[in-house]
Amino acid sequence: MTDTTDAPADTGEFVANYLLYLMAAASDAASGQFHARVRAEGLRVPEWRVLACLHDRDGSMITQLARFALVEQSRLTRIIIQMDERGLVSRRGDPADRRRVRVYLTPQGRTLAARLVREAREHESKLLQRLKGSDAAHLKPALHALIRTLDPETGTEG
Repeated sequence: MTDTTDAPADTGEFVANYLLYLMAAASDAASGQFHARVRAEGLRVPEWRVLACLHDRDGSMITQLARFALVEQSRLTRIIIQMDERGLVSRRGDPADRRRVRVYLTPQGRTLAARLVREAREHESKLLQRLKGSDAAHLKPALHALIRTLDPETGTEG
């Protein structure tokens, strides 16, 4: 059973207890700390997300990257072009279908992505240590289950 002794009482207020607000507020608070580190590297948050996605799936198509980076595809295309110009990624035609473009990390991008992913894992570990009882053990599986339920294409096992 999850320890809820420190959970705020349901006062009947909508926003303070609304699931979507709680998820967004938690994400904003947790991400803000790490995103300051990302910006110190001269990156915008969507660029960090692209690097992280390519760290896991180098050679992804822009459609896949847009989905995992949480960015609209046409905006992401412009971001990818800028990242290419800065030497972080390269764009190549898909060998199976030249109309499709795949995005790859350059050596510079790979080094930066590896360092930031390592730092992101450390940041995440510190965040999870702040949770009491079994909350940390249940948080990711619960979010994975919710994502799979809402969007089976995006849902991942973790």
